[in-house]
Amino acid sequence: MKAVWAFESDATHALESVLAAIPIVTLQRIERNVMNGPHEFDIVVHLTAAGQPHLLACEVKQNGQPRYVREGLLRLKNILQRAGLQATPVFIAPYLSPEARMICQENQVGYVDLQGNVRLEFDGVFIERIVADKPAPDRRELKSLFRPKSALVLKTLLHDPHRRWRVEELAQSAGVSLGHASNVGSGLLDREWADRSAQGLFLAKPNELLDAWRDAYEAPPGKRLSFYTILHGKLFEEAARATLRTPALNARAVFASFSAAQWLAPYGRTGMQYFYADEAGLERLKTALQLSISGRGENVTVTIPKDRGLLEDTVEPAPGALCTSAVQTYLDLCVAGERGREAADHLRREKLQWAQ
Repeated sequence: MKAVWAFESDATHALESVLAAIPIVTLQRIERNVMNGPHEFDIVVHLTAAGQPHLLACEVKQNGQPRYVREGLLRLKNILQRAGLQATPVFIAPYLSPEARMICQENQVGYVDLQGNVRLEFDGVFIERIVADKPAPDRRELKSLFRPKSALVLKTLLHDPHRRWRVEELAQSAGVSLGHASNVGSGLLDREWADRSAQGLFLAKPNELLDAWRDAYEAPPGKRLSFYTILHGKLFEEAARATLRTPALNARAVFASFSAAQWLAPYGRTGMQYFYADEAGLERLKTALQLSISGRGENVTVTIPKDRGLLEDTVEPAPGALCTSAVQTYLDLCVAGERGREAADHLRREKLQWAQ
């Protein structure tokens, strides 16, 4: 992270560039770290708009996550009120997500970020520009929140969004370290997807969390194998359930994707059956389902995922019908094409509805 003074310099240049592009604005001077009695403003801009003098009072933060935006806006508006200064408040950060920008807009505060997102309104001036791309660090940070180990924490929270969790309890339930559970919790708090009460951490916006996870989700890496079976209908179902019901030592297999959705929230059948399995689980499926390799007509897909957690995060809606959880099934359906997205939307309506 840059030193504060260096970032404030970048913020000043970004603001200058925006104002220079507005024909009716004439920039007089820009001051940094301006004291007004006991109050300090990060940047104060003196300008004229259509010949009339005006001030912009700016709060500069190196973190543009919603939590820090809300705190910064509160500070800026409070010191403006206490200082009795007639100025337009502006928030500046490296990057402001749509959620962060909406917080600014709801609080009637202008914003500028270093990615090019801008919204300023004062004295007959209105400028708004939205840049679609996220900066690479923000993409990496968001992606890390959805990595397999972090996903264990998210799924634990989504199982009961309104439960209050102590970090120790959350880590134990998710099967991760105390530090990792704490880091995931901090990431959720920064984005305001989670909140904290005296009883512990809870999801404040589970729907927004799931939306973001869906948008960032990619099919889990692993070995994907296709087979053919002569078993159909009830014969296939009985053979599969008998196998999944009695897992052997170190042999795991579960219904996945469309096949899991048929048990969780039936929508429309497909000609293909889907499983996640480990190597030993695959061998059991081969025997029980009479799977053979065929050059055409495959009707069973088995994925051996690198992430073993997919074989642990399961539900059993009927005896032997061991399935990936509703959250995991939803995510997998979302990347399974148009029919998958339709089935995912149906599953979400049936199984993943939370009041906020």
